[in-house]
Amino acid sequence: MKKENIYPQHFDRRAVLLAGCLIVFIAGQCFADPDAETVDSGNIPKIEAAFDDATPDELTDEMKTERERIRQELVQKGAEYLELVQSVDGSFSTSPRSGIGPTIIVLIGLLSNGYPPDHPTVAAGLELLEKSVQDDGGIYTAGGMISGYESCLAISCFNLAKNMTGDGRYDKIIADAERYIRGQQFNEINGTSVDDVYYGGMGYGNGTRPDLSNTQFFIETLHELGYGEEDQAIQDALVFVSRCQNLESESNPTAFASKNPDGGFFYTCVGDGESPAGTTENGGLRSYGSITYAGLKSLIYAGVDAQDPRIQAAVNWIQENYSTTSNPGLGKKGLYYYYNTLSKSFDTMKKEIFIDKEGTRHVWRSEIIDILKKQQQEDGFWVNSDRMWMENDPNLVTGYSLIVLSYCRSDGKY
Repeated sequence: MKKENIYPQHFDRRAVLLAGCLIVFIAGQCFADPDAETVDSGNIPKIEAAFDDATPDELTDEMKTERERIRQELVQKGAEYLELVQSVDGSFSTSPRSGIGPTIIVLIGLLSNGYPPDHPTVAAGLELLEKSVQDDGGIYTAGGMISGYESCLAISCFNLAKNMTGDGRYDKIIADAERYIRGQQFNEINGTSVDDVYYGGMGYGNGTRPDLSNTQFFIETLHELGYGEEDQAIQDALVFVSRCQNLESESNPTAFASKNPDGGFFYTCVGDGESPAGTTENGGLRSYGSITYAGLKSLIYAGVDAQDPRIQAAVNWIQENYSTTSNPGLGKKGLYYYYNTLSKSFDTMKKEIFIDKEGTRHVWRSEIIDILKKQQQEDGFWVNSDRMWMENDPNLVTGYSLIVLSYCRSDGKY
């Protein structure tokens, strides 16, 4: 495949990577005490001003108990719906074209909420995934075009099951699939140099051009397997992630960086670039919510320090565009995918309260539970009226919602 090189000269790989991993990010320590001394007295860094610990008046033990009761009710109703609609082959896909992706999302949602691998619904789904293991180690729909995407999700699914069983029944499946997805990344191993716009990215699979959505799934999968910022593949991915941010920096010399420098993220920097939120008058790519949270989470997993301009700019964009009723920049499009990236990002930061640009304090877990309670249908499912990214599929969206609810536990995720 011929790939476009947008850079006028070769950039030193070490310099690029060094810019992405100057200081080890530790989630529990990176959000400094607002009362502590800072080097720049008089200016509180945005990332510190955007988060705060809950006070007793805002989140009492009684409130947490009630919130957890509601969360569990929502999960139970959603799981009961899924048990009724599962196909005899163990799948939750509503059409052959959707492949095993929706099934994996549902299984992750159930496992993340404590449903064990031997639960009949989960067991049937896992059996189907085992049948989807291919000779090359990937876990995907035979003949499909999204092998990388499905394999990343499947690894996460089997890893959850492995952690619950405590035995080695899925070890080989996970190890083989890990080798497969690592082989799908664009880097020196497959002949892609760091000055290439494809570098570090992941696509849907089979050599398709990389995008930030699939790259964040790749990083997240490696993170869930226990790899940290020292992993070379994660550092390679950081290069691509940084180039998909609307921020001009040493890490992002692309032509898009200065056209719409609002700190958010867009879908891909490849070729003419792409953002479902559209373009600005000068050809910039508009940022949008779900992918900005995906970018922020990826930066954190890659070890980028909280005070790094990339994280500061992303958090500032989120402060300016915080919402739990729409996917900023896209409205209802991809709303439940948005809830996923939002909840995972905030959970990674280990903070209960987010403060928006107006200074309003949001207990985000409570807000997400409230909105999902309103959106859950009588039969227990969730569905999006907008069909973009298959969110008109109630099985897929119910799986998404269960995953989100797993991050809304009062004591964090399973």
